[in-house]
Amino acid sequence: MRFIHTSDWHIGRLFQNVSLLEDQLYALAQVKEYAVQYNVDALLVSGDIFDRAIPPANAVKALDDFINDFIETVNIPIVMISGNHDSSDRLSFGAKQMSNAGVHLLTSIKDCEKPVIIEASGEKLALFGIPYHDPVQVREVFADEVSELPIKTYDQAHTFLAEKIKAGFEHCDGMAKILLSHCFIDGASESDSERPLSIGGADRVSYQPLIDFDYVALGHLHGPQYKGEEHIRYCGSLLKYSFSEHKQKKGVTLVEIKEGNVEHQHLDIKPKHNMRIIEGELQQLIDDGKNDQHQHDYILARLTDKQLMLDPMGRLRSVYPNTLQIERTNFDNLEAKKLKSESSATGQNQRDEKQVFSDFFSQVMDSELTEQQITIIENTIKQARSAMEDE
Repeated sequence: MRFIHTSDWHIGRLFQNVSLLEDQLYALAQVKEYAVQYNVDALLVSGDIFDRAIPPANAVKALDDFINDFIETVNIPIVMISGNHDSSDRLSFGAKQMSNAGVHLLTSIKDCEKPVIIEASGEKLALFGIPYHDPVQVREVFADEVSELPIKTYDQAHTFLAEKIKAGFEHCDGMAKILLSHCFIDGASESDSERPLSIGGADRVSYQPLIDFDYVALGHLHGPQYKGEEHIRYCGSLLKYSFSEHKQKKGVTLVEIKEGNVEHQHLDIKPKHNMRIIEGELQQLIDDGKNDQHQHDYILARLTDKQLMLDPMGRLRSVYPNTLQIERTNFDNLEAKKLKSESSATGQNQRDEKQVFSDFFSQVMDSELTEQQITIIENTIKQARSAMEDE
């Protein structure tokens, strides 16, 4: 049997106030194409379907349209769990009725022991879901069972649920056991765009309780990777959601289980707008951009110019309209060193208003103030101070 493992769609996400909805729909269309191309038997989505607990209306409509189209054209089951960005209660609306159409929403840890059984080509898969949860929820839901157990950490809570599922494996003899879980496996690599589950690393969980599953479809971390064992895998997010991910290859994982063997393959998702970092002097980047076939990518520009410039963002956007961020590390370092040197030389912690304006003028205009201009500045400063004293 074959299935596609995907996760962290974050439908409705904004990146630096830019809506990524069109990019997400463009990527989801490729997910559907892969499902058809590889004749898969199920689509597994391991949480963070939406980007926030109360998603905007256009995000809800986008998911609704995708599910309707997918079920009508591909006609295979979809199994989803909720992530830390989702509201499990809202995501589970109509879950019982949707399951009749082949859309299975696993959003309650209370039902984690109940598998979704999928049958195709004479084989069966038992799909279990551990949606995002915290230790408090586990203690409350299973109060009668954990009264004497130490369920105080994320690891203890996640281990308790995994062991609870495995205790019922005997009811799934002859089936491959698949787990969907939205969690942070200890030691895995994170990105800037992931919302922390807790502070201080308390959100980490162990991979060891997951080894007995035939495949573990993880969600939460945005970089494709495995941890502990190769069958315990993060497929990564649907798109790049921060510039820290600019080198990651986004996509989905195609999994095939045959006669007890598990094979997996990463399938690339081609973005509508890639997320890139470009570096160099401003004018060189502008010149290069005029012949760049991917001018509409989302751009972070690292400028190596050492002098001040007027409106570098506007000038870059003339060739890269989706320039979202500029960094000027070299300039900032030089300015910091210069200020420190001047402060040490003069014994002052601050420069006066005239010196600040003179430095700014010389760097922008590449020339020094004339005596007449200095006199005008001094008189203006005196007038401003006098007006402040009168108030």
